[in-house]
Amino acid sequence: MNKRLKDISFFIALIILPIIFFLVSLMLGPYKIGPFDVINIIIGKIIGRDLVNNKLAINMIWTVRMPRILGAVLAGSGLSVAGAVFQGLFKNPLASPYTLGISHGAGFGAAIAILLSTSAFTSSLPIQISALIFGLVAVSVTFLMGMRGRKSTVTLVLSGMLVGSLFSSLVALIKYVADPYEKLPEIVFWLMGTLSAVTYQKLWMILPLFTISMAIIFMMCWRINVLSLGDQEAKSYGINVKKERTLIISICSIITALVVSISGVIGWIGIVIPHLARILVGPDFRKLIPVSFSLGICYTLLIDDICRNLTAGEIPLGVVTGIIGTPVFIYFIFKGKVRWE
Repeated sequence: MNKRLKDISFFIALIILPIIFFLVSLMLGPYKIGPFDVINIIIGKIIGRDLVNNKLAINMIWTVRMPRILGAVLAGSGLSVAGAVFQGLFKNPLASPYTLGISHGAGFGAAIAILLSTSAFTSSLPIQISALIFGLVAVSVTFLMGMRGRKSTVTLVLSGMLVGSLFSSLVALIKYVADPYEKLPEIVFWLMGTLSAVTYQKLWMILPLFTISMAIIFMMCWRINVLSLGDQEAKSYGINVKKERTLIISICSIITALVVSISGVIGWIGIVIPHLARILVGPDFRKLIPVSFSLGICYTLLIDDICRNLTAGEIPLGVVTGIIGTPVFIYFIFKGKVRWE
């Protein structure tokens, strides 16, 4: 009975915590908005009637902060879930959208779209399509290289590093040929990871595919559990290992590429959060995926709040995730928590 009560309490906390972080994020910024005003503004939007007389606060919430915070929700949940799945499928604690080269490939795709556009960010669709295509190309090359020979998980990570290095070099080439006054600053700032350019239009463009992809991952938790046991064990359960592994990898790559297309390259979320979730609930993906989803949202909202409020000028999101993520992961290593099981 006590265990059941704990499970219920933990499940409720997974739902409540992201909501709290979400509301607090709406409050924070150069223009402070009280908690009751934030709640009343949201309720007023739902019922179609303004419950707050402060028009500036209403516009600040719905025009400036809401799209950015929704972008943080998608980025945090997507990268965390993808990282958790990759670590289990590849049986490697270092596997993540960043280390497997997906983020670099998607970043290259977006950068080349920005370079070739007549006016950067006038239309986000080419950027998102290009990021998606090259993200899938990157993971395909990584997977093909890593599955050759002995099929070592170390080889897989090394392949991801090589693919990431290749796309990083290609991005450097793009920056070299880009217009130093118009395109280059936008490419550089975007590649460091930022949610400042997120709009409702960009969110609506990725939301249908993102939601479908995430729903598929949640529905396949049991199969991911079996696949993480190894090929022989999975085949004994009647699972088509090659087909289903390819499907799951493709879906997680799509999620990553969609996130990169609106937020730029953000590292460490997809590697730190799954480890933290695994420490809390273990390797069962029926629990690990929801926990990674919830913690990823909270963590990304927290980092974004720091980026927006720490200094007068905005700090790129990817910079702060690296500064915080590195010592956290080192702590996990010293405590012996870095494992995929």
